[in-house]
Amino acid sequence: MTEQVAAFTDTYLPTVNGVTYTIKSWRDRWNREDGWMDVVYPDSEGHSPDAGEYPVRSVPFPFYEGFRVGAPQIPDAVENADVIHAHTAFALGLASLRLARAEDKPLVASYHTPTAEYAEYISPSQTLAGGLQKLSKRYERWFYDRADLVITPSEPTRRHLTDVVGVDTPVRVVSNGIDIEQFRPVDPTDFRDRYDLSGTLVGYTGRHGYEKELDQILAAAEGLDATVVFGGDGPARSDLEREARRRDVDARFLGFLDREEMPAFYSALDVFTFPSPVETQGLVALEANACGTPVVGVNDGALAETVDDGVTGYHFERGDVTGFREGIQQALADHERLSENCLARRDRVSIDNAVDRLASLYDNVS
Repeated sequence: MTEQVAAFTDTYLPTVNGVTYTIKSWRDRWNREDGWMDVVYPDSEGHSPDAGEYPVRSVPFPFYEGFRVGAPQIPDAVENADVIHAHTAFALGLASLRLARAEDKPLVASYHTPTAEYAEYISPSQTLAGGLQKLSKRYERWFYDRADLVITPSEPTRRHLTDVVGVDTPVRVVSNGIDIEQFRPVDPTDFRDRYDLSGTLVGYTGRHGYEKELDQILAAAEGLDATVVFGGDGPARSDLEREARRRDVDARFLGFLDREEMPAFYSALDVFTFPSPVETQGLVALEANACGTPVVGVNDGALAETVDDGVTGYHFERGDVTGFREGIQQALADHERLSENCLARRDRVSIDNAVDRLASLYDNVS
């Protein structure tokens, strides 16, 4: 039985993004019931590491605000792990690979982010972006083929990794899972009052990145009798604010919300909107569903699977603003039935299920 795990990640702190949330949730559950999981991550100001957290020297990532790149160091305290788990293919991912080889321990690697999709962030031209995408896929194939097992959070992402990137290592699907004790329906009255929100609300929370195509939410909301509510922040926020004014859409930008506020945020929404084609699972969609809120998401990437069309929400085709708007209208009209379906599926997406599956895979490679 696997007991000691060392997890390496480039995105643990300071931003509480999907990868951070997944690792923290898995770690808390693992330490409570299965053994001990250490986390190696880039150091950042404002965070005092807890027991089992090992920050390494880091520098800001110049092309993506809020992220830091850690030096590929291996803290002495993690050298006795039974399994090494890389949550990144870069920097600290290379450290995890070096540790696994030096200690003759199995390396499990999670594929959280299709890095090729972010090439435009660091490229001044489409031609160069295309070259960077090819280089990124080649590097991903090199790294993940050196793992003993690769984990993806959804079946579409597994197919992308095997069919598009070309990874030969065995790839298994493990949902990231969510804390269904936290993410549940709550009375949103206080939240609405605090942020002066009323009437029909549609919205999104997460990083405001250009690759997520969040401007499509504003285009779809044009003409709807609804307020668009954005939680989170990111490089695209100022452009989204300008786009909302240009389209005369009532849009509220709440900024980063405390984790404790998130169930009320989801419960306050009538529909969660999610146009991002680059998700590997779309954790916020599962969180919204667990709070009884249907999701209208793009029929692309992992959201083609995460959103169960006609059951927990509706799909629209990428770039089809009319279809997006019609999906929102249909979800509003069908809210009660969709909400009941969402709540009936809460147990399927729990952290407990995810970590039980993870434990089984750890045992198989160790």
